[in-house]
Amino acid sequence: MENACPLIKEFISNDNYRIAFLPFASVQRGYEEYGDLVKEALVSFPNSIDIITPAGAKQTLEQSDVIIVGGGNTFKLLHEIYELDLFELIKKKVQGGTIYIGWSAGANISGKTIGTTNDMPVIQPRSFTAFGFLPFQINPHYINQKPDGHNGETRDQRLEEFVLLNPGIPVVGLPEGTALKLSNSILQFIGDKDGVIFQTGVNKRPFKKTISIGEDLSALYR
Repeated sequence: MENACPLIKEFISNDNYRIAFLPFASVQRGYEEYGDLVKEALVSFPNSIDIITPAGAKQTLEQSDVIIVGGGNTFKLLHEIYELDLFELIKKKVQGGTIYIGWSAGANISGKTIGTTNDMPVIQPRSFTAFGFLPFQINPHYINQKPDGHNGETRDQRLEEFVLLNPGIPVVGLPEGTALKLSNSILQFIGDKDGVIFQTGVNKRPFKKTISIGEDLSALYR
């Protein structure tokens, strides 16, 4: 969270904001345990942080000013959101101005679908449709290294397959330590290294473009 905390603080400027943390991407760790780790990471924040549990999820969300969604397994996260009937509530709140912050799986579900997650489908959600706060796809933890002797597809090949089968839907690859910041309809890529974007070009063939540190990506949002 070292890289993320300064950015999070930019959005949580009001000490009275109530933060709801959604831990449902966790599989091996209990929700309270996961929430306590996040509270520890955000200990310098004066805000109240409520850990969302299945029993009181709707009430906690309805009272929140900020929704933070942690990482883990994207399929598990979306499965729980649908099963607990939270999808429309979260979507409506964020579209109405509630601040949304997500990393890893929490970033995945901010795009159109979860079709570019790196996770194994350990459980089947009702739908792969995500919130669509961003009109494109996210691929967190982006890296394209291919170890010697590995004969499977690289990350780039998999993301190229997505844009081939879903022309017109770009995919933004976010390496570790990078983020997308959306504020006042301005979308900016931030971090300490370049990112990538996969799109379809001439003859609907996929191509990869580098995203520079600090680059304005607002054209993707419109």
